[in-house]
Amino acid sequence: MEKFPEAGIVLHPDDTAAVFEIYISTTPERLWEAITDRELRARYSFGVGTESDWTEGSEYASSVPGVIEIAEGENLEVDPPRRLVQTFTALWSDEVRAAGASRVTWEIEPVGDDSCRLTVIHDQLQPGASGELYGGWPQILSGLKTLLETGEPLTTPGSLRYSGASGA
Repeated sequence: MEKFPEAGIVLHPDDTAAVFEIYISTTPERLWEAITDRELRARYSFGVGTESDWTEGSEYASSVPGVIEIAEGENLEVDPPRRLVQTFTALWSDEVRAAGASRVTWEIEPVGDDSCRLTVIHDQLQPGASGELYGGWPQILSGLKTLLETGEPLTTPGSLRYSGASGA
């Protein structure tokens, strides 16, 4: 992987997976809630919430209602508070839509008495996939960590992209 100005990273042209690991001072239950609760998710994910009933085989949709649709997919595996596996189809531009579906796996492991290791695997990408598809993960995960550890949102411009946006 190498740095990519807009998206954060670029995979080697033959790679089909991006793996991100972060340690967060929180419980597995609180981390699961932050991943699956629409309002919490919007606080660290560019202002974008995700709506689902979070059952295996159900669909999800990530958006800022009335402003932009970000992604949709199916919840393939739902094992709270340990593991969530989802298909991921990006919707924010024609280029990313044309890439088709990939997969995102969230793995939560308790570490010590008061922390978790969160591993996010974005795989089944096409070789040479656009960094737009997977490059936002460092900011999203940094925002998640900041929110859970401080109660405050990360205030980088990318993190605030759609915060406060609403459909008129």
